[in-house]
Amino acid sequence: MRRALPLLLPFALIACSPATPPADSAATPATAPADLPDAATADHAATLGAYHWRLVDARDGAGAPIAALLAEGGAPLQLDFRDGGVSVSNACNRINASVTLDDDRLEIGPAVSTQMACLDERLAGLEREIGARLPGTHRLAITAGDTPRLSLQTNGGDMLQFEGAPTPATRYGSTGEQVFLEIAPERVACNHPLIPDHRCLQVRPVQYDDAGVRRPGDAEWTPLYQEIEGFEHEDGMRNVLRVQRFDVADPPADAPSQAYVLDMVIESENARP
Repeated sequence: MRRALPLLLPFALIACSPATPPADSAATPATAPADLPDAATADHAATLGAYHWRLVDARDGAGAPIAALLAEGGAPLQLDFRDGGVSVSNACNRINASVTLDDDRLEIGPAVSTQMACLDERLAGLEREIGARLPGTHRLAITAGDTPRLSLQTNGGDMLQFEGAPTPATRYGSTGEQVFLEIAPERVACNHPLIPDHRCLQVRPVQYDDAGVRRPGDAEWTPLYQEIEGFEHEDGMRNVLRVQRFDVADPPADAPSQAYVLDMVIESENARP
């Protein structure tokens, strides 16, 4: 059955351009790749959207490793499927494309990417190689388990293997609530029941109008007695974050009943004098 996966583009997607493949990227391999593993196709759409898919292996049609996609020294390429599209992260730029799922066939439309200069050759290579393979009609299989596995056979004959890590929505059992928080440049001493001499983030809510303009009037700073998953605070830096806030079911004693997960850094400013 042909279905469009329900792409949420970032809040502020800066100038975009097509992610164009190298001229020889679509060459048909001389040797056919190994068959994909058998897997049920009943609900691929739900499974694709429930995990972050991190690249663990990449082989060409002859079975040789694709070195540029497997370069060590940083986080692996990651695919995220949601809202009718796929996004690729951990390259130099974020790449987005539309997606249509037809049983075990995954059709990915033309890719666009943010326009940041890339001085890191590893990241540039990741972006170039995945951009060459992303668009097209590919065959997929998903193997269930504690760590599910996504096998993607590209239209050029390459075999890409990904392992799934649950998204926050999967872990917390809900889509959560989107909120915007301003993070003060400095932490503040706070009384944490489990951590002596703890210093909390100072936060305050931020609101935007329909045009994306910040509404005037700032709330009071309050301490946040927990960390924001995916966010690393640097002293002296003021940030505005878009986060997802989740209710935590049956939290342990003295543990927070809500969890905050970073979605996107909206603003970042050095506030040091």
